[in-house]
Amino acid sequence: MESNMVETTSAWNTTGLHVHRKSLLRMSFYWGHKSEILFPGWPGCNPGMYALALIFVFVLAVIVEWISYCSIIKPGANKVAAGFFQTGMHTVRVGLSYMVMLAVMSFNGGVFLAAVFGHAIGFLVFGSKAFRKSGGPEKVPDLPPRK
Repeated sequence: MESNMVETTSAWNTTGLHVHRKSLLRMSFYWGHKSEILFPGWPGCNPGMYALALIFVFVLAVIVEWISYCSIIKPGANKVAAGFFQTGMHTVRVGLSYMVMLAVMSFNGGVFLAAVFGHAIGFLVFGSKAFRKSGGPEKVPDLPPRK
């Protein structure tokens, strides 16, 4: 089944029939709910699904910030187990970061803003001093900062 986002045309030349697909994927920022983000045909032309896609990208960005600043490994934990756990956390953080990046590469202005605000809110809540308890020892994140 063809997506609503693709127009198919065909043309004959000397070597036979060639099918050309004209996609609505853009290479510059645009505004609007008719887009494809991360998966073919999603969210499509439905404004409700577009809003869900924006929420999804926002939550992904917040989760990336949470993983970046969380402190789950307890001091004195088995170093090998802690190393494997850190590696798993790093892998998840990188995978989610790439998903946010790929969503932004849809060049949709709303998706871009959802990703930026998701990272900003995530940093405000988990990385800044605004919501830290004062008086106790400062927790060190399990993962090194992103480069």
